[in-house]
Amino acid sequence: MAELPSDFWTGWIATITVASLAGLGWLIYSVYFAADTHTEQDSPVWDGELREGAHPAPLWWFWLIFVSLVISVLYLMLYPGLGSHAGALRWSQGGELESSIADFESEFGVARRLAAEADIQELSQDHALMASAQRVYDRNCAVCHGYDAKGLTPYFPDLTDDAWQWGGGAEQIEQSIRDGRHAVMVGWLQVLGEDGVDQLTDYTLALSRGAAENHAGQTAWMQFCAACHGPDGAGNPLLGAPNLADGVYLYGDDIDAIRHSIAMGRNGQMPAFGERLDDTQIRLLVALLTPPTGR
Repeated sequence: MAELPSDFWTGWIATITVASLAGLGWLIYSVYFAADTHTEQDSPVWDGELREGAHPAPLWWFWLIFVSLVISVLYLMLYPGLGSHAGALRWSQGGELESSIADFESEFGVARRLAAEADIQELSQDHALMASAQRVYDRNCAVCHGYDAKGLTPYFPDLTDDAWQWGGGAEQIEQSIRDGRHAVMVGWLQVLGEDGVDQLTDYTLALSRGAAENHAGQTAWMQFCAACHGPDGAGNPLLGAPNLADGVYLYGDDIDAIRHSIAMGRNGQMPAFGERLDDTQIRLLVALLTPPTGR
């Protein structure tokens, strides 16, 4: 068996197995068939009439152990188990898996390839495929984003709205699923101080209300925030800088949550699923998360 580390260990396993079976066979023979070497005079007597061998092991024990030995030997002849010996049937878990994969490919391969190459809008209109996509989502995504894809503030974003930090188009969503994302928001407390953070927090809230004109925090915004989030706060999906003017905040929309983001920064990560999911599964997820009209 190729997965065993060396010939020494395969030989050691075979030796232990054979020795164990031989020892069990010898035990059966010694109990039931070996000649009694003790005479009745030599055998000690206890409690008046209790003599060694007066109550031998029941015969059904012999047949039970004998049948078990025969089955064990037959198994080791047919299947792997005796060191590196593959068995007469050449069966293995790896071969069983390959056979199952081949059967699955034969039955569903063409349909899966068509789904992987189909247009996103066409996929999203196919109810059977979207049911399959929902099952893929439930097994891989729901643990963080919830079964309704509404997310969990302040940890995981809502996937049902239009506020996509890295872009809500099909290509951007596929890249997020396949390669993952790593967002970094630096903290500004050491640079701005407590008063500066308070001022910038108020300005960020004013942006979402459309009341940021001539605000006292505008200067700090243009100096420290506009490079990523833009002068108007609309964000930059290429950098993963979210839109701060739409009133949607991943880490919470209350003043304390926003202030914490500005003062201490944030560090969010979306794991990559490119090695866990195949192209068809990723394509189905993209179709499920992208509405028919696109974003």
